[in-house]
Amino acid sequence: QVRLVESGGGLVQAGDSLRLSCAASGRTSGSYAMGWFRQAPGKEREFVAAINWSGSTTNYADSVKGRFTISRDSAKNTVYLQMNSLKSEDTAVYYCAASQGRFGSFMSSYDYWGQGTQVTVSS
Repeated sequence: QVRLVESGGGLVQAGDSLRLSCAASGRTSGSYAMGWFRQAPGKEREFVAAINWSGSTTNYADSVKGRFTISRDSAKNTVYLQMNSLKSEDTAVYYCAASQGRFGSFMSSYDYWGQGTQVTVSS
């Protein structure tokens, strides 16, 4: 089992930046791809960004390309999501997820999920 705990969410103004963190514990010795997803009120959960196990490959949703950056520190078992130029439409609960196998944008690819952290962007 892998436990994921997100942190770093909060209330910011449009144009501000935030950095989310996702700390993994438990069976972290495996090679996991990691992803960030988000869910806005009344909407389905959607893909935001993903990074492969080595950190050499990343993937982003079109809506965040050029503004968000995913990275990982394997020594700390932590994945980050740097969010710049935030917009009101980025308001959502952000979830971290870990995949034992495939790296990608589909929720079904991920085996473990965190509890989420709220990001609210005021315009």
